[in-house]
Amino acid sequence: MKAKLYQQDGTVKGEVELPEAVFGVEVNEPLLHQVIVQLQANQRQGTSKTKSRAEVSGGGRKPWKQKGTGRARAGSNASPIWVRGGKAHGPLPRDYYTTIPQKLRKLALASALSSRAQSENVLVVDSIKCDQPKTKIIASLVSALELNGKRNLLVVEKESSNIYLSGRNIRDLEIKPISEVNAYDVIAHENIIFSDEKLIEKVQEVVK
Repeated sequence: MKAKLYQQDGTVKGEVELPEAVFGVEVNEPLLHQVIVQLQANQRQGTSKTKSRAEVSGGGRKPWKQKGTGRARAGSNASPIWVRGGKAHGPLPRDYYTTIPQKLRKLALASALSSRAQSENVLVVDSIKCDQPKTKIIASLVSALELNGKRNLLVVEKESSNIYLSGRNIRDLEIKPISEVNAYDVIAHENIIFSDEKLIEKVQEVVK
């Protein structure tokens, strides 16, 4: 499995060998689905809340007597069937977080990367020179790679603060350090761009 190696100006420099253990595994769709659903669930805040009949204002006194008025029986104006009454069985704050076994997370990441590699959507840049935060640097790189209008994930080193600051406001481009990339990040983007050839080796360390 190979991927094209680009220079920062978009010209093809050659090819880089992608390790089979990361980019050449069989895509396990059921596992990908399971892990991605869990990753999305872990991002939920779980702060939805409605008031029950015990929490809304009002209640405490029978609105009218039981008989003789001609109206339906009512015991409280906080009843769920009343306007401005409490909500029956409404949502309460809860924690949606579930732990994902490390082995499954790594297998799912390898499946996601293999899926992108098989469709030739993995690109490697030999190096990105970005001495100061400047949006034009990263924008010109995306344009040179002919990736405008597509969802792109730029994988960088942890300390690449200049690259992050230069590309964080570019539409359809997300920048993440190699240590934080997961299966959902890969599947959610059409193209995976590695900002340095050395990151290919570090992907192996993340997946091992």
